[in-house]
Amino acid sequence: MAAKKTTKKANVSKEELLSFYRDMLLIRRFEEKAGQLYGMGLIGGFCHLYIGQEAVVVGLEAATKEGDKRITSYRDHGHMLACGMDPKGVMAELTGREGGYSKGKGGSMHMFSKEKHFYGGHGIVAAQVPLGAGLAFSDKYRGNDNVTFTYFGDGAANQGQVYEAFNMAALWDLPVIFVIENNEYAMGTAMARSTSSPDIYTRGAAFGIKGEAVDGMDVLKVKEASEKAVAHCRAGKGPYILEVKTYRYRGHSMSDPAKYRTREEVQKMRDERDCIEQVRDMLLTGKHATDDDLKAIDKEIKGIVNEAADFSKESPEPSLDELYTDIYMEAEA
Repeated sequence: MAAKKTTKKANVSKEELLSFYRDMLLIRRFEEKAGQLYGMGLIGGFCHLYIGQEAVVVGLEAATKEGDKRITSYRDHGHMLACGMDPKGVMAELTGREGGYSKGKGGSMHMFSKEKHFYGGHGIVAAQVPLGAGLAFSDKYRGNDNVTFTYFGDGAANQGQVYEAFNMAALWDLPVIFVIENNEYAMGTAMARSTSSPDIYTRGAAFGIKGEAVDGMDVLKVKEASEKAVAHCRAGKGPYILEVKTYRYRGHSMSDPAKYRTREEVQKMRDERDCIEQVRDMLLTGKHATDDDLKAIDKEIKGIVNEAADFSKESPEPSLDELYTDIYMEAEA
């Protein structure tokens, strides 16, 4: 049977709290800058921002160790930054420049880092879920205790290949955490109109996969749930499902006017549930930092993001010599 929803808060140190604040703020400021560059025409194609969901990936990354893997969908910039990828390389890839992680040839949806064990960024809805099970199989085969974090959304949770992956992961006791980033609207349809069950994680019960739902706007609750899931997988008990209930402030992509919800709804979430503001309040009320301290952090983060934006603008366009590199087959004449 699936576990009950997480309600207990985790205890963290001042240093951890400051780290969470810094990491979430980096993602927020980076995404805001990416939105600006998109509006200026410097980022082409699609651009899916992570604004509002920062606590999900920051809380989950807090439970990782070296060797753990992560794979996700097209809303991926936050995941890259949270696992330590260089903001310069991420922004340069968004602008299609040579200094990007895929040398400017992949763009927003197709970035990888072997060094950081980040395997994309995938544009096909739910395609990353069976791939994540495959990554976990490689660790099971090698006999180590690494865990793979496989992220997908509430919309992707209705894809058939998700349940094929669940079945194989359960059969083979794969060390994979299936993370459902439930931001309530998928591409633009409210979950209540597209999904029959109010808690998606309970679908794992059909395969004997344990799981739980957690408040994705609270980084401490996400961290606590992540530690529980990671311990389950590292102990060889098979896969685990975490449905992280979060909320995105922007549309599905930069081209989405998000007319399927009211401005009042979005503003209410910002005012009452914002993940960064919650941590900011804890730092101030707990006297772990002053308002000036936090303003200094914000200034530092903005400097890092501006530097990344400048790097992306100054990096050259990809050379034609790179057209057929980093592929698995020679192109036929």
